[in-house]
Amino acid sequence: MSTTAPRNRPALEALTSPPPQLSPRAKQSALAVIATSMLMIVLDGSIVTVAMPAVQGDLGFTPAGLSWVVNAYLIAFGSLLLLAGRLGDLIGRKPVFLSGIALFTAASLAAGAAGSPAVLIAARFAQGVGSAMSAAVALGILVTLFTEPAERARAIAVFSFTGAAGASIGQVLGGVLTDALNWHWIFLINLPIGLTVLLVAVRVLPDDRGRGLAGGADVVGALLVTGGLMLGIHTVVGVETYGWSSARTLGLGALALALLAGFVLRQATARTPLMPLRILRSRNVSGANVVQMLMVAALFSFQVVVALHLQKVLGYGAAATGLAMLPAAVAIGAVSLGLSARLSARFGDRAVLLTGIALLIAALGLLARVPVRAEYVTDLLPVMLLASGFGLALPALTSLGMSGAGADDAGLASGLFNTTQQIGMALGVAVLSTLAAGRTEALTAAGHPSAEALTGGYRLAFTAGAALLAAAFAVAFLTLRRETGHRGPAQAPATAP
Repeated sequence: MSTTAPRNRPALEALTSPPPQLSPRAKQSALAVIATSMLMIVLDGSIVTVAMPAVQGDLGFTPAGLSWVVNAYLIAFGSLLLLAGRLGDLIGRKPVFLSGIALFTAASLAAGAAGSPAVLIAARFAQGVGSAMSAAVALGILVTLFTEPAERARAIAVFSFTGAAGASIGQVLGGVLTDALNWHWIFLINLPIGLTVLLVAVRVLPDDRGRGLAGGADVVGALLVTGGLMLGIHTVVGVETYGWSSARTLGLGALALALLAGFVLRQATARTPLMPLRILRSRNVSGANVVQMLMVAALFSFQVVVALHLQKVLGYGAAATGLAMLPAAVAIGAVSLGLSARLSARFGDRAVLLTGIALLIAALGLLARVPVRAEYVTDLLPVMLLASGFGLALPALTSLGMSGAGADDAGLASGLFNTTQQIGMALGVAVLSTLAAGRTEALTAAGHPSAEALTGGYRLAFTAGAALLAAAFAVAFLTLRRETGHRGPAQAPATAP
């Protein structure tokens, strides 16, 4: 199962420059550049998970510290999406996009050359910043280029397919590079892609003018939410060492909540808030974001923990792990792009969402009972196929979340949806990996063999993930309104995690 491709903030509201008049060929070139940049970002997210055991062994990460290879990226990306999209409105989408790609490429070089955990984590954080800058404005560029409904739909379809393809390629490519060369190349492969995107994007992307920095950007709000999220995840990761009831955990947790509360207060009073709170008045917007956070928290950890189980318990190599997880990525991509929309048109988004979540609960329920000596065909392949439920759930959830927003709030609703997705990923990895590590340590101390202790920890993580999905099902059933065939004014593309 693969990381999620970011669904990007359209920035449809208050566009200050007229749509650029480009030839069809020039538009296709611009689409190719943007799709390639998103392919690189999605590929980077999924390629990392397969190589995590190799990174841990080479650099000496602790089990809890290893989660920061993922969390550092996700926190930067998720926390800065809204601010990056706002900067695109203010100073222009092209310069923000180019700056983001340049930073991501440079940070990839630093990550590939890392010789210590601290350097790798810092480089991953910088990658997240660059990803947020480019992803937040990418779809905004597309919707100003492709103004006709039919051509815009085709462009977004290409963009969506790129996410699914990148997720599938990343799993296999990460394993091949790690086995054939070493884990450093999972980052270094971004260099030729990033440099090519930069050189071509300078020429083919249209210039645009924002409204100017005088329009304001809520930097204080961005700092509050970034600090709160970083401190919160750091607190959760440290639970394995310090415990849930320790003074350190309670103190840092309280401080993280205070920073996040300060962010909410800031949004209520700021002249140009990062996230105007009016958007949360819609049941579909607020409910869909809660559902997404719970769902992604469970399923992103599914991806990480399954990869660890395949390698550390069953003895798979990195390449074999990627191939073993490929059916899940292919199933999710095929269902999300080819089936979900038709089912939603016939049965309604809410029914399709609930069906998808039910399939995912079944998948994690099977994993919660996975044997120590699991057979791939009988014990794991059914789980990979049931993971297609995400391909049903996410497009329907996106549609419901966007349906509650008016035209003036379309960009804001999409940006919020992106942000809660990333928060869910970070929280899921931190909480479930901490639970798994704690359970494994307890079983090891009780004298259980290594494989049995690891499997016991992973089972606990899968059980917790199933519980999160059950909560998501309940929230969706109780809060989301029944809306059939309705699409918000700027639905973001859905891709697989």
